Amino acid sequence: MKAKKRFYDALLAEHLAKYRQMAFVSGPRQVGKTTTCQNLSDGYVNWDNVDDRELILSGPGALADRFGLSRLQKTLPTSMFDELHKYTRWKQFLKGFFDTYADQTRIIVTGSSRMDIYRRGGESLMGRYFLYRMHPFSVAETLYQDLPDTERIVRDPKKIKAADFNALWSHGGYPEPFIRRDNRFSRRWHGLRREQLLREDVRDFTRIQQLGQLETLVNLLISRSAGQLIYSNLAKQVRVSVDTIRRWIDALCGLHLGFVIKPWFKNVSRSLRKEPKWFLRDWAAIEDPGERAETFVGCHLLKAVEGWNDMGLGDFRLGYLRDKSQREVDFVVVRQGKPWFLVEVKHRRQSISKHLEHFQKQTGAPLAFQVVVDADYVDADCFASSRGPLLVPAKTLLSQLL
Repeated sequence: MKAKKRFYDALLAEHLAKYRQMAFVSGPRQVGKTTTCQNLSDGYVNWDNVDDRELILSGPGALADRFGLSRLQKTLPTSMFDELHKYTRWKQFLKGFFDTYADQTRIIVTGSSRMDIYRRGGESLMGRYFLYRMHPFSVAETLYQDLPDTERIVRDPKKIKAADFNALWSHGGYPEPFIRRDNRFSRRWHGLRREQLLREDVRDFTRIQQLGQLETLVNLLISRSAGQLIYSNLAKQVRVSVDTIRRWIDALCGLHLGFVIKPWFKNVSRSLRKEPKWFLRDWAAIEDPGERAETFVGCHLLKAVEGWNDMGLGDFRLGYLRDKSQREVDFVVVRQGKPWFLVEVKHRRQSISKHLEHFQKQTGAPLAFQVVVDADYVDADCFASSRGPLLVPAKTLLSQLL
């Protein structure tokens, strides 16, 4: 199976060329972190390898010898640490290694759990790293592998091949099933990945003991992607407390099973009091076409928002809109604290939602899109000018993101 070039190749190459800080690369299990980072690295160690683990436990000096950092070299070598955060003293180790050898090597650190959560407490690494969050393949990444323009941010529209779009929709964006495009393989791959997350990642990164009840919660969440999370209802069904449900969902988000977005209000405290919406990261596991369509677009928007933030292109947030009259718009992308564009997702429906018009007027967002997944590509720039709600094909809008 031939590996496809990734947008993250260019993103991390730019980091290594411009910055002395470590690159922390976080993302879901089997999203391609190790493959991408190894292609950019001169030396590699993996905490899960017993021999490498002994070397790491021997201290930074032993690693420096392994990486040949005392040798004269034309360019700085890149040293890579994979799954190092499984080591209980990993932050202290990295701080010592970086402070001693930052002028002799560039450093990449990867992990399948959400590494940004490990900033809380303990030995501080603040100022010593930049975080990059890796996502599965998207429409834009099948078309563009270079970095976007730092001023305009969005890309020019470009037509995706029908076979690539169908593969994304049917098999998901994780590299192996997306590239293989084999239904039997994909079903087995997705099932095994979910089982590994439940059995291995939960064991390694959380203190959750009630695996049976957690599995019940996961099955409920898989069937409710793109829906509002009512914690009290989930607590009754799983037979645990509301606080336990909140902690478990937070842990599952940290392990990249899914993500939540909160309603956007100018008043932040009002947003925090409202229930969030839940989205599965693996949209191929969703049976209902409407829920899959909303999740598909939501995953693309999250990838864009987190990518723009990680590249330092601004302050972006992803949320949704809902009022007391039960009017709702699926997504709002907020830029520098102000709504930039609204997105309502439909699988096939062509008429524009009245809620989209209402919320565009309420928020003052310059752009509002009703995105139709099952619509033919149109060769036109969705972001060309501010206007009222616009019906756009997913194949067009998503090609302009990351």
